[in-house]
Amino acid sequence: MEKVKVVLVKSLIAAKPAQKATAQALGLKKIGDCNVVANDAALAGQIRVIRHLVKVETV
Repeated sequence: MEKVKVVLVKSLIAAKPAQKATAQALGLKKIGDCNVVANDAALAGQIRVIRHLVKVETV
């Protein structure tokens, strides 16, 4: 299965609670944190919620 690297590039300070919870679920806490996860439909939905806060790269 294809994997993607998700990197938090913007702060979560002014983000809505749902966006903060999504970032936490992806394992992103501070700017610069990254996590490699399997690319599937659930991940696509999570990334859509915080697409303005993260950068996504294929691995």
